[in-house]
Amino acid sequence: MSPVLFYDSVCTEPYDTRSLHARALGGSEATLTRIADSLGAWVIQHNRTEDFGRYRRPQRLPGIASLVVHRDPRALPQLREQYPEARVYLWLHDRIHPRSKRSRTLASVAALLGELAVTAVCVSDTQRAGVEATLDSLGIGGRARALTIYNAVDDAITPDGTAIDERKLVFFSSPNKGLAFTLDAFGALKRQMPDLRLVVGNPGYKADRRAAHPGVEFLGAQPQERMHREVRSALCTFCPNFVIPETFGLVFAESHALGTPVLTHDCGAAAEIVADRQQLLPVKTSYRLYQAATGWLPMAWRRAPARLAAAAGLFDAYGERIRAWRSGARPQPAADPRFRLSVITEQWMRLLA
Repeated sequence: MSPVLFYDSVCTEPYDTRSLHARALGGSEATLTRIADSLGAWVIQHNRTEDFGRYRRPQRLPGIASLVVHRDPRALPQLREQYPEARVYLWLHDRIHPRSKRSRTLASVAALLGELAVTAVCVSDTQRAGVEATLDSLGIGGRARALTIYNAVDDAITPDGTAIDERKLVFFSSPNKGLAFTLDAFGALKRQMPDLRLVVGNPGYKADRRAAHPGVEFLGAQPQERMHREVRSALCTFCPNFVIPETFGLVFAESHALGTPVLTHDCGAAAEIVADRQQLLPVKTSYRLYQAATGWLPMAWRRAPARLAAAAGLFDAYGERIRAWRSGARPQPAADPRFRLSVITEQWMRLLA
């Protein structure tokens, strides 16, 4: 395959193959690392100061045939000058629709996207629908196209026979993806089932707004392998997120690959990735009203409204599902072949050929 360059102009700190095992890493960065390594591609990060193998400081690399710009297209004018002959791809991980803030970012370089006939690579069909609508609204839908290539789950992520602890739930998403609401819901579950506990980790790019919660253990930012050990033994990955809809949901796909079900909401791409209605709950208007009323509150101030909401039955659906799963109805998920690293790498190879 001709030389490929992945360019990341928005990462908060440099990362490379070593980062997958040494520290917490966001889902999009972990996926880029796995794909770039599988393809033998070059990676440049805007804030990198030392080279490591194919991971390089900002510089012009010779012979690049395909340029994959990660997340933010505003680097395109500069990159076009450096790589005038390269085919250009824009790998989008965020939610975009015609009225969104990120659509304005696309609008700022819309003429160039159309001129270069850029291919937008989306991480789910759900996300792609919004991207295509945005490209059409910018008047470049006929020149810039969008397609779906899912994020990748390493083939080595598998169950290992770890015993299941039916008292343990885990949350390992970014804290801004509904952690405060999750803690409120868990508080209600804990009062109904006192032996329950919740283990919370995160990928490291958002800080936890921590406050003491009975039964909750905050691990902080952890490497994926560390969190996977927690997930393997959990009753489920408890992620009742509707605050920031997932465009893919790597935590869902990895949980299934580890043999652990997910309890989440039918929001964003969740139904596309989870594909099991037993693991999805509808997003009720009452959830959104509660979140709108409490979302600005510090963690410690949410306890009184959370108790009132629990008394009104707001969190009952979670308790019903958790009790059923503890009583023998727990789903038994497996790795979804759509997301296997080997499968996704082959799709990227066909795209870049």
